[in-house]
Amino acid sequence: MFIACLKCTACGTEYPAETLMNLCPCDQRPVTIIIDLERLLAEQPGGAWRRPERNDMWRFGGLLPLDISNPDDRVHITTRGEGHTPLLPYNDHELAVKAGFSLDIKDEGKAHAGWGANPTQSFKDRGMAMAVSMAHWHGLNKLAVPTQGNAGDSLCEYADAAGMSAVIAMPDDTPLPIMGRVASLAHGSDRFHLERTRGTIREAGNLLKQKWIPKGWFSVATFQEPGWRIEGKKTLGLELAEPVSEGGPWSLPDVVIYPTGGGTGVLGMWKAFSELECLGLIGPRRPKIICVQSEATAPLVNAFEHGLEDTVSAEAGSTLAYGLNVPGGVGHKEVLRIVRESEGMALAVAEEDIHRSLSQLWSDKHWWLCPEGAACLAALPALLDNGMIARGDHVVAFNTGSLEKYLPELRHLLD
Repeated sequence: MFIACLKCTACGTEYPAETLMNLCPCDQRPVTIIIDLERLLAEQPGGAWRRPERNDMWRFGGLLPLDISNPDDRVHITTRGEGHTPLLPYNDHELAVKAGFSLDIKDEGKAHAGWGANPTQSFKDRGMAMAVSMAHWHGLNKLAVPTQGNAGDSLCEYADAAGMSAVIAMPDDTPLPIMGRVASLAHGSDRFHLERTRGTIREAGNLLKQKWIPKGWFSVATFQEPGWRIEGKKTLGLELAEPVSEGGPWSLPDVVIYPTGGGTGVLGMWKAFSELECLGLIGPRRPKIICVQSEATAPLVNAFEHGLEDTVSAEAGSTLAYGLNVPGGVGHKEVLRIVRESEGMALAVAEEDIHRSLSQLWSDKHWWLCPEGAACLAALPALLDNGMIARGDHVVAFNTGSLEKYLPELRHLLD
């Protein structure tokens, strides 16, 4: 383990590596894990920390808080083959052809032969694999999460595998395939509990704080744990930068389009890029980070357009992209900083454009992209108009889950 300390993302206060905490007590902002890169380089020089033979996110070895090749760390790790997902080329997309840029889809949903696979078909598996593994390292066995759906499904998968207990709080309009899977585990179980609530992840979080956290359940809500889920999502950025062929150079795309609810993935990828630069594997250039939200619920976009440092909690709307229906977030201040530092932007797309993009993609490719992934494609026209994408750019759009998890709500879009 190469953890140097924990550090608040806002005030910079540092805490010992073994500290079990939620938000920074000084300012109630998220903390992140600081990896001792100097020691890592000294003890595992020449890229020895990387395990390219592994077909999962644990291929990044000592650059993660737990190194699966270390017997002392391995006993705490719960893995289901998550991560190491492919980039699907979409260079025949109408706008890519017309504007002369290359387009890839980072597919976190359906499994692809020869690659790793997220067991619940969602990018949430990366963060939850790390969260459950780190919770085990700390000796925890009762975890709680509020969710728009996928994070709850994922926590159930990993908590069950680790022999832990979990309580999942989710809105009552969560897609039925997701809710049903969690409900099936919770039915008749003394280890799993499902709480349904009106509203969004905000109301689900409040329910947990009132009913479960005071009883000793540890929150692994977005940014509420000490940097664990950021470290899991960090592997998204590491995979973007990895050499195409072994021995080749590490490199980054020009533009990253990311569907953003809470924003853990944005912080994770940015952290990955910083660490890779410190290791001498990439230079200071960063991709433009484009955070996409639905017009129905767009707190990041509102803050970005008004020049605010942080979001103001918004009223949630109605969107098929359930993962984007997040009315506010404790990590949004840091997301906005990253977006601006990258010279990117936060952009809202109309619900009808999400539907149209999803239908068009299904017609063109029969790829199982979720509505949040379709939202990234729906943003392309505006990004071209705004000059965010230029001729010759390499653009990566993220698909964060599988289409089938949203059936039957979107079946009509596939006809």
